[in-house]
Amino acid sequence: MSPKNVVTPAPLLEQIQAFWPETKRTRIKQWLRFGAVHVNDRVVTRHDHPLQAGDVIAIRPQKAPPPAPPLPSGVHVLFEDASVLVIHKPSGLLTVATDTERERTAFRFLTDYVRETTRDGRARLWIVHRLDRETSGLLVLAKSEEAKLFLQENWNRAVKTYQAVVEGKPAADEATLRNALDETQPHRVYAAARPGPTTREAVTRYRVLRSGYGRSLLEVVIETGRRHQIRVQLAAAGHPIVGDTTYGGKPASGTRRLALHATALRFPHPDSTRELSFESPLPADLAKLVPGS
Repeated sequence: MSPKNVVTPAPLLEQIQAFWPETKRTRIKQWLRFGAVHVNDRVVTRHDHPLQAGDVIAIRPQKAPPPAPPLPSGVHVLFEDASVLVIHKPSGLLTVATDTERERTAFRFLTDYVRETTRDGRARLWIVHRLDRETSGLLVLAKSEEAKLFLQENWNRAVKTYQAVVEGKPAADEATLRNALDETQPHRVYAAARPGPTTREAVTRYRVLRSGYGRSLLEVVIETGRRHQIRVQLAAAGHPIVGDTTYGGKPASGTRRLALHATALRFPHPDSTRELSFESPLPADLAKLVPGS
């Protein structure tokens, strides 16, 4: 593409769209991310970089993006574009920092990953939702504040599916759980006897996939997003999750973890609104807790 001369001051992304209107916004963000956009012969990666009259913009795509840096064991990037990052988070890894752990978090590792692959030491990620430290599976992060706001504002359109191994067998093969949860305590959530000023409604649907050996494998879909929601509601229903000692579950031989996995996720893309769909199989150590027929 031939270089273009800026006539009127404007943000970089806006000016690129004006110069090359046939180019999709997602493509332009990829150019920025991988260092293909040059202003006055210098690489610029910020979409809001201020341009002045007389600046020269040139697009020089690289043949291939820089190699991705290694990630911790169990962390896998499943999807990435200019706006969204979808990963598999292993059990035992925090989503974001706490007062006692600030370094070993999915957010920190993925921020370093994005900064290295984009060669932009100021690149950022934004949290869209969270998984408990003990829960594994699909996790979405946004690569711009604009994408984060869209995803959070439309998160009610997302379908969030989990699989959980619980103690015992529920009386109903399918049911909807509704509880008033009190999240005011920092380390534990309580299912209140009735709604009150410190509670919020939690709604969870489940169906039994199979049962055996005193346990059941459930498919769980959450309609609200409360802290520890699945764990508390299943425990309140008399079927705590295996390994969830905080809420009455028992440890199981063959695994040392909480038997909860975020296995499927569908949500609209923040740029195109096209539905994205991802799946993550139940880990083998959890599947063995309730062997199939």
